[in-house]
Amino acid sequence: MKDSIGYKVFKVINAIVLILIVIATVYPFWNVVVQSFSSENAITAGNVVLTPVGFNLETYKYVMNDPIFWINYKNTIIYTVVGTAISLFLTTTLAYVTSKKYLPGRKFFIGLSVFTMFFAGGLIPNYLLIKSLGWMNTMWAVTVPGALSIFNMLIMKSFFESMPDALEEAAIIDGATPFQILMRIILPLSKPILATMVLFYAVGAWNAWFSAFLYMDNKNLFPVSVYLRNLVKGATGAEAQSADEQSQVSSNIKAVTMVLTVLPVLVVYPFCQKYFVNGIMIGSVKG
Repeated sequence: MKDSIGYKVFKVINAIVLILIVIATVYPFWNVVVQSFSSENAITAGNVVLTPVGFNLETYKYVMNDPIFWINYKNTIIYTVVGTAISLFLTTTLAYVTSKKYLPGRKFFIGLSVFTMFFAGGLIPNYLLIKSLGWMNTMWAVTVPGALSIFNMLIMKSFFESMPDALEEAAIIDGATPFQILMRIILPLSKPILATMVLFYAVGAWNAWFSAFLYMDNKNLFPVSVYLRNLVKGATGAEAQSADEQSQVSSNIKAVTMVLTVLPVLVVYPFCQKYFVNGIMIGSVKG
């Protein structure tokens, strides 16, 4: 069947619009990348557009030669892995339980969970709680307080609700316990939503800096986001080797810190993308 003129025009316009959206999305990040490799004078003069001008690696050397940077990078990996594991456990268990319509008090627990999305204890009570628990300068101050996202839990709950009840009924007839049903039947069929939750929580944990900034004062325990934040603000303990080097660092430090922070996420994201789209669509709309 031959396409009509109107449909051909639509395809052309649609392609142009999508290309413009891609350019508008990719260009800002690409500009940051080329700035991180450009010279001080070129950035200040606004000459950096698509390619590096006055190629240099001084800022990267300045950051990567500091041993504290690698210690903080290791801390970020540990906090991200542990925090994501805790978050995934809490989200999965709460979502699975509240997805069962026969649960006594189900509406109350869901309502209580949703209530926490709009009302919180506040910064000072949270600080006093962390201090009273003895979690200051510990990993738990970073990974536990924000471990459960109710928004993510509701998405996962909808995903569990979309599964056929016959699956669990057959398992119950075979003598399976609720825990066995969850581990052996539900979770193996929930890879798309689990991958989505891992991506959400891991990216959030990787980029998080305020909790560590608030509850930690030992720079050896900082995540890399706090290190880079302090570097931008000039509060890092690393010292430039010369005045020229310090001048070079100050001009494109923001670009370098953005690249170093986002790079691991860009590497991991393509492997989770197919699960991400699947999980969001299935978990957000119950058929």
